[in-house]
Order: sequence, then structure tokens, then C-alpha cells
Amino acid sequence: MTKPSSTPHRWAMASALSALIGACAATPQAPATSTGAVPTPSPKPEQPAQSPAPQPEPQAAQTADPQVQETPTPAAGPVPGDPTGDPDAAALSGPTGPFTPTRHTEMNQWREDFSARARVEGRNPAVVFAILEGISPLPLYLSEDEDVAQTGVEDQAEFAKAIWEYLRTAVTTARFETGQTKLAELAPVFDRLEQAYGVDREVIAAIWAMETNYGSYIGDYDAANTLSNMAVEGRRRSFAESQLIALMKIVENGYATRAQLGSGWAGAMGQTQFMPTTYLAYAQDYDGNGKADLWAYAPDALASAANYLSQSGYSLDQPWGTEVLAPANFDWSYADGNDRRLSTWKALGLSPIRGGGFEPGDGAYAELWLPAGAQGPKYLLFKNFSVFKTYNRSNSYALAVGLLADGLRGEYGPVASWPTHVPRLTGSEVKTLQATLNQLGYDAGPVDGIVGSGTRGALQEFQKANGMTADGYVSKPALQAVLNVAG
Repeated sequence: MTKPSSTPHRWAMASALSALIGACAATPQAPATSTGAVPTPSPKPEQPAQSPAPQPEPQAAQTADPQVQETPTPAAGPVPGDPTGDPDAAALSGPTGPFTPTRHTEMNQWREDFSARARVEGRNPAVVFAILEGISPLPLYLSEDEDVAQTGVEDQAEFAKAIWEYLRTAVTTARFETGQTKLAELAPVFDRLEQAYGVDREVIAAIWAMETNYGSYIGDYDAANTLSNMAVEGRRRSFAESQLIALMKIVENGYATRAQLGSGWAGAMGQTQFMPTTYLAYAQDYDGNGKADLWAYAPDALASAANYLSQSGYSLDQPWGTEVLAPANFDWSYADGNDRRLSTWKALGLSPIRGGGFEPGDGAYAELWLPAGAQGPKYLLFKNFSVFKTYNRSNSYALAVGLLADGLRGEYGPVASWPTHVPRLTGSEVKTLQATLNQLGYDAGPVDGIVGSGTRGALQEFQKANGMTADGYVSKPALQAVLNVAG
């Protein structure tokens, strides 16, 4: 995650900070058991069929198709693993205080209190001092300027932009070209990572591209200072302090040095943007030197991302999603967020838009997703799409990762056009839609201006009840229809 385009006011950080975990690989999560041309408009939307209301299917155990796979030949080179540091090294020593005062009284008070608590917890006093000495207030978190522009979740690119606008800057020809070069240059590394972690090289490269443009920009903040500012700001204090404790453990264990701990504006570190607790849980040492240098050594960073995805449930050589065609009069209310067996989707008439058959067997589960409604590209999403979202909870981000990975294999998408002609809603208009749906008895959830599953589901219920295409796509025509019914 890189520096935002505008500096938010401190009281506006509540929404932005609540998205930190979703905006990068922020905290360890339990394993699951981010093209240039503007596309032309798509055809007129199909009308829904008069079919029974779709019902979610029970989640039965999935059985993979029996396949005979040739055992890959091991690649020559080191075996990645957890960093060990230097177990025989003496405990780090150095100054333990006093701290140099900052110009921010609240920061000074917080630092004295937190450093005392960290020492009680057992952290090395010299490391505590090294982490917290030299911190200073950042306008990003602690601005006193009431006129500073405010930023919230709804302003983050993954949420604020139309999905085709987001993809235009995330999935680019330059990223495909650079990615192909990196895959060739680091072919032995990717060979080893695929074997060790069971994650496709193209997916690893796509994450690398989305996070730091293949390591070309890893952020120019200091993680300790950023997290200290976040703690002083107060709305995510517990989270920020847990990340600072993790930074101390990283240095104490010898996995990285204090000088290495650079980050982006939210505290995510290195070429694959790990928060400190994620680093402790998933960082990998590719070359066996005891460290996990996510900042300057790409193989360590890539091995760490592969490990994170693997432990989150990634399945090698399984699709993240398949763009599909639907028959005329398809009932779009089946795009309700529920997984169904692939055999069910096939029976309903869905087929791969590129022709041929689906990769997984009929027992695999998938969700029908309409990122831009019934007029735009349509996808069946498989488990790996959800794994992408452990890195960033945005659907737009996960789609970008999938499209980048596919493009690095030579398959560019989507095939269908985006409905750029359909007017989208502003944040205030989304709030109007949510409030009106709630007023009409359709539960859209909080009136927060953020389009989530609750808003889409409520709109779908309204559309179906009023004989409309029940795709749940939030747009100006949809808002007008809701307002017309509300009177």
C-alpha cells in the first residue's frame, strides 16, 4: 500500500484505519478449510426467467477429480523456511532511555506508558528504545488542520472507483511486460516456490505487482513511526500496539534489523507488504541466511507471499474464477453470494465464455459474481478468489490479481465489455439508496455509503419483488427505481 493522494484529517481516520487489515496483509488469518483500453458498452441486459427463487446448497465435502499428475522434478537451490535469526547471538544491547521529547505532548505520554508496558511484557529494553526513539507526529494521523481533506474506506481506490477504472490502472500492459521479465529472470526461484508452497508463479507475481509494482515502490515511511502515530491517534490503538510489539520481536529474534523496518503509510512492509504480525507468522527465509529480508531480497519476499497464500488455502492449478456466458432469460438473482456445485451452474446453462469446459469437476463449488451487474462480465468464483482476499478484502483487488495472473499466462480478460454507459452513484447517493431500501423494508444494513453484500442483497430483493432484472447492481437507474416506489 502506498501513500494516499491526499492527507486525511485525524478524525477522519476511523474509517480508513478500519480498512487496514483488508488493505494489505495486515494480520495473520486462519487458513481457509490486486487493460489499458476502455471497453465498449455491452448489449442490452437479459430479462430474468420465471424460475423458483434460488436456494443455497449445503456445503458438502468437495472431492477433486481423480487426476494422474506427474511429480515435478525438484528445482536446484535452497529450500525456503522460517527465519531463524542467530540463536547463539547475545541479546541486543544499547541505550534504554531517556527518549528525546517530540513536539507532541500526547505522543510523549503515550510512548512513556507503552514502553513501560512493553518492558513488563518481556521485551528487550534496548530494542524498545531503538523502536520508539525518534518517532514524530505525522499529519497523516495527527494533523490539527480542520481543513485537511478527509479520507475513509469509501475513498480507497478499491472501493471508490468504478471497477473498470480501477482495473485500468491496476492491470496494465506495463505490468504484464515487467511480470514476464521477472518470471524469466527468477525462473529457478519460482520453480522452487511452486514446489515448496503449491502456489502458481503467475499468482505470486501478480500479488507482487499489485503490492509494490514488482518491488519498485515499497513505501518511504518508517513502520515504527507510522504505527506509533496510529496508536496515538487512538482509534486503532490496540492494533497498532500489537504491531509495534511484533516489530520488537522481529528485531530481537534477528530476523531483520531496526534500520530495515521501512513501510508504506499504513505500516505494511517490504516488497509484498506484510504487517509486522503477518511477518512473524508467515515471513520466509529463501536462502537460509537466517533472515527474512522482504525489503531488498525479492526471493525472501516472494517466498513469504507464497507461504501466506498457501496457508490461507490456495490450491495449485485450480482456477480463481471463470468468465461465463448465460442463456437468455437467466435468473440473475442466483448471483446471491452463495456457493453452488458446478453441476448446478451447468444445469442452469452457464458455460465458459471462451468455450470448452470448466476446469474443476462437477462437485466443485463456485459463486456467481456480477461485478458490474447483468450487463457486464460475469464470473464463477472458486476458492482461490477468496484466498486472494486474505491479502486485501476488496473484490476489485482480488479480480485484478486474477486478471494479472491470467494475463501472465497469455490469457487476457475480461472478454465481455464493461457497462461504462450506466451511471454510477456518488457516496451520498449510495446512502440515499441504503436509507430508502431500509425504509421500504429491504435490509441494506448501515447507511454508510459503502456498497457491500447487504446493500446489493437488499437491492436484489427489491428488484425481484418489482419485476426487474435482479442483479443487485448499484446504479442511478436502480436508485431512481427505488425512489419511484418509495414515492
